[in-house]
Amino acid sequence: MVHSLDDVERKLARYAPPGGNSTAPVRAAVALCLREAGTGLEMLFIERAERHDDPWSGHLAFPGGRIDPGDSGPRAAAERETLEEVGLDLAAARYLGSLGAHRGERLPVVVSCFAYGVAPETQLRLNHEVADAFWVPLPDLLDPSRHAVVAFRFGGADWSHPAIRLLGSGRPLLWGITYRLVERFCEAVGARLPAAADPMPPRAAGPGDRP
Repeated sequence: MVHSLDDVERKLARYAPPGGNSTAPVRAAVALCLREAGTGLEMLFIERAERHDDPWSGHLAFPGGRIDPGDSGPRAAAERETLEEVGLDLAAARYLGSLGAHRGERLPVVVSCFAYGVAPETQLRLNHEVADAFWVPLPDLLDPSRHAVVAFRFGGADWSHPAIRLLGSGRPLLWGITYRLVERFCEAVGARLPAAADPMPPRAAGPGDRP
């Protein structure tokens, strides 16, 4: 596993993101932000605020959002959205590399992901789109006891998805596109997410349950 921003930058410089269809009606971009803490690297996640017009309402995610016509490209959109949502100015941060684009499994969206290193003492300023923000040590992402398979009933069909318990009982799980991007990051830096330790019981999908 990587232990510094230098390690991440070297690994991502050699990483070739998966190919495939990267077109979709909706295009978005997110920022995977890392900082060096006393025990190693930590990754930034947000909990999105509950909003009826947001398909990812209440989800755990990376800062980011849709690419606007005025953005010069996906990376510019990721930086603009991150500044708006959590007050991080990534134009002044250390750019570490790209994780490519990931197409949603059940929504017609393609999400591009870019990695950055930020100063440990950076303060966050959350806007109305973000309910919470928190840093997670990378070893926590690889802890098998935090991994589970979530079963859902959605659209008249049963399906399941791997997820990570980053927060306490009753709090949102990390899953969907963000889970896939974390999985891609781990593969890029020479790690692998563990298989689920146990299945979670089926539940009905809520309005924001879209991978």
